[in-house]
Amino acid sequence: MSTNFDDFLAEQLKDPEIKKEWDALQPEMAIIQAIIDARRSSGLTQKELSRRTGIAQGDISKLEKGNANPSIRTLQRLAAGMGKFLRIEFVSTTI
Repeated sequence: MSTNFDDFLAEQLKDPEIKKEWDALQPEMAIIQAIIDARRSSGLTQKELSRRTGIAQGDISKLEKGNANPSIRTLQRLAAGMGKFLRIEFVSTTI
């Protein structure tokens, strides 16, 4: 089922400049979503993850809102706190 936002986004992405900017944001958005998904699937709150990693809960919140750019070291600490490991991939741009 399509939402009003989905329709709006599809229309906006027809503009090449908007599409270019949207595509440029996708890696960052994927990292944010991966952090949120991993934390939730681990059954952890931000506060619990903070206790496990020593990363301030406010900093975890900033990361999940896209208001901070995590270092690889921070991502590794988050992953370890969730009982996971970090994997970064380079993928082909051809579909």
